[in-house]
Amino acid sequence: MRLRLLAVQLRHPGWVGSHRTAAAAHGIPVLRSPAIEAKAVERAEGEEAVEGVVELIDPDRKGQARTPGVVVHGLRLAEHEVTVVDGVRVTTALRTVCDLLMALPTHAAVVAADHVLARGLATGQQIAAFLGPEGTGAGRRNCRAARMALALALTDPAAGSPAETMARLHLHSAGLYPESQAPVPTDNGRLLRVDFLFRKEGLALEVEGYTWHGSRAAHQNDILRFNELTACSGVRRVLRFSSADVFFRPRLVLRTVEAALAALREEGGDTTDSPIVSADVHRTIPSHEGAIPCPSSTGSRPPTTRR
Repeated sequence: MRLRLLAVQLRHPGWVGSHRTAAAAHGIPVLRSPAIEAKAVERAEGEEAVEGVVELIDPDRKGQARTPGVVVHGLRLAEHEVTVVDGVRVTTALRTVCDLLMALPTHAAVVAADHVLARGLATGQQIAAFLGPEGTGAGRRNCRAARMALALALTDPAAGSPAETMARLHLHSAGLYPESQAPVPTDNGRLLRVDFLFRKEGLALEVEGYTWHGSRAAHQNDILRFNELTACSGVRRVLRFSSADVFFRPRLVLRTVEAALAALREEGGDTTDSPIVSADVHRTIPSHEGAIPCPSSTGSRPPTTRR
C-alpha cells in the first residue's frame, strides 16, 4: 500500500493519502466486508487494513474521481491536517478519523473513533470541533451521522480493541450497560481489569482474540490472570467470548449474557463471597446469525487494559 501511494504522489505531489489509506498508515482499524474479514479476523492490528484501493484528497478538485485502484476526494484540506508517515503524505490521525466518521457506517465509524480516543491520537473535543458548525467538516455530507457516531464512542472511550467496541454496541442495543475496563481487586491487593462487569450481579465478560494467545508465554500469562480473576471478590461468574462470537454470533452472545444475568439475579446472594463459574462460549461450526463486518484486528488491545 505504501509503495502504491508513493507512486501516485510522485505523479501528483499535491495529493494526500486519506480515509482508509491514511487509517492503515496510522494503524486505525477499519471494518471491511464479512467475506474478506472471515479470512482475516485474527490478523494483527493495522496489517493490510485496506486492500486494493488507494484513497487520497486533492484540495483543488471538485467532487470525487475514480480510476482503477485509486479514489480521489475533492475536499478542503489545511496544511496542519497533513503529516508524513513512513515517507508518504497522509492526513493526520485527527483528520483521518473525522473523514472516516463521515464515510463509514455507524459501527465501523465507532470502532475507528474508539481506537483513536483510547490511544490518545485525538481528543473528543478536537473531533467535535472539526464536526461542529465552525469546523472544517461543517456542511459536508453525513456530518450529522458523524456526530452521532462520535457520541456513541464518547460514551465509553476506554475500549481496548475493535471487538470490545462491537461488544459494547451490541450490549447497549439490548439495553445492557455494564462497566467497561472495570477494576476488580485480587486477594493480594492487585487490581485486574475485566472487559465488562455487571457489578451488581457479579457477572464479568471477557472478549478474547486469538492473537492474544499467539505464544506459549502469552497463553500462560492469560491462564495465570484468569486464575487470579476467579479469586476476585465481587465476581460470581465469568463469560469468555471469542472475537468471532462478537462479530459473527452477536445474538448468541446477547442470549448467553441475558441468561446468565437472569440466573444470577434469581440466585440472589452477596456478590462478594460467591464462587466463580467460568464459561467459554464458542461453536464448533461458525454461525453467522446476526453477523456484521469485522475489522482487520479483533483481538489486539493496549497493554494497559490487561496486566
